[in-house]
Amino acid sequence: MSQPETAGLPGLVTLGGTTLPLVGRARVYACGITPYDVTHVGHAAAFVWIDTLARVLRAGGAEVIMCRNVTDVDDVLTAAASRAGSPYDRFAAIQQFYFDRDMAAIGVGQPALQPRAHAYIGQVIALAAGLLERGAAYERGGQVYFRGATAAREAGPDGATALRLASEYGDEPEDQAKDDPFDVAVWRASNRGEPGWASPWGTGRPGWHAECAAMALHAFGPAIDVQAGGGDLRFPHHAYQAALAEAFTGVTPFSRARLNAGVVRVAGAKMAKSAGNLVLVSELLKEHPAAAVRLLILDRRWDQDWDFSLAGLDAAAARLERLHAAAGRPERGASGTAVAATRAALASDLDVPAALGIAEDEGGQAARSLGSLLGLW
Repeated sequence: MSQPETAGLPGLVTLGGTTLPLVGRARVYACGITPYDVTHVGHAAAFVWIDTLARVLRAGGAEVIMCRNVTDVDDVLTAAASRAGSPYDRFAAIQQFYFDRDMAAIGVGQPALQPRAHAYIGQVIALAAGLLERGAAYERGGQVYFRGATAAREAGPDGATALRLASEYGDEPEDQAKDDPFDVAVWRASNRGEPGWASPWGTGRPGWHAECAAMALHAFGPAIDVQAGGGDLRFPHHAYQAALAEAFTGVTPFSRARLNAGVVRVAGAKMAKSAGNLVLVSELLKEHPAAAVRLLILDRRWDQDWDFSLAGLDAAAARLERLHAAAGRPERGASGTAVAATRAALASDLDVPAALGIAEDEGGQAARSLGSLLGLW
C-alpha cells in the first residue's frame, strides 16, 4: 500500500507548548490597537512577533489569514478625541494612519482583514442577543452583561489580581448593577455625547471584549488557530473574548493556541502613556535602522517581559552586523541542512535566538535565508 502523500503540506509548529498541525490554512486573530495615541515600542513588540509567526507559518507551507482589528469604539478613544476637539471616528482614522506608517517602517505586513469596531455594531448586537437566548447573559438598565465569573476563575490570576486587572482595563467590577463583579458588559448604555447606536435594549455601544469576539466570529466562524496580542491582553481581554465566543457558539476551544508577546518595560515599569515612559517607534527610527529595532524585539523568548534600553538597541545593531557578516561568507557545511536547522528552531516555539546562533555559526545561505525570513533585510 502506498504511503500518504505529505509533500507540500504545512510543517508542524509549536507555540507555547501547543503543537499546531494545520490543514493548509492558519487563521490568526490579532488584537489591534485602540487608535488614540502614537505607536510605541510596547505596541511594536506585539505586532513584530505576530508578523514573525505569520512569516514562519508561511515558510512552513501554510496559507496565513491574518485578521487584525481596530478598536475604534472605546471610551479612552472617545475621551482623547474630545480633548483634541475632533469627532471620534475622524480622530481614530488619523491615528490609524500613523500606526500603519510605523508598522510598515519596521516591516510588519498588512493583515488580510482589518475590521473596525464601528462597522460591526450589528454583529455585537447579534452576539448579545444570542448570549441572552442561551442564558449566558442578562439585561439590566439598558445594558447586557455576560456571566463571566467562570471565565475569570479559569483564566489563571488569583481573585485579587483578577479584580485589579478588571478594574484597570475598564470592566468596572464595582458596578452594582452586576450579579457578579466579574460579569462584563457586552452592550453598554450610552449617555449624551458618547457614541451610540440603536439596539433592542436602547441606545448604546459595544463592550471591548464583545467587539473582538464579534469581529473574530464574523471573520473566521466559531474557532481560530491562534489568538494573538500583547502579554497584557491575556486577562481580561483574551480570556473574555474566548469565553464570549464559546458561550455563543458552544464550540470549544475558541483558539487552539495563543501568542501573548512579552510586555516591554522601562526601568521595570510597563511602557504606557499613563506611566509617561513611552519610547516612540517614529523617534527611534530617526537614528536607528528599522532592522535593529526589529532584532531588539526578536532576540529573546516571545513571551518574555523585558526592559527597553538604548544599550540593548546598540547590542541588537551589533548582532545584526554579525549576521550580515555571516551572510557574506561561505557556508561552513551543507547550506540546505543549515537552512533546515534554522527553520526547525523557528518552528519550535519561535526560537529566534537559537536560529540566529545557527545562522551566525554556519554562515552563507543559512544566514541570508534567516535574515530574509525575520524581515531584517
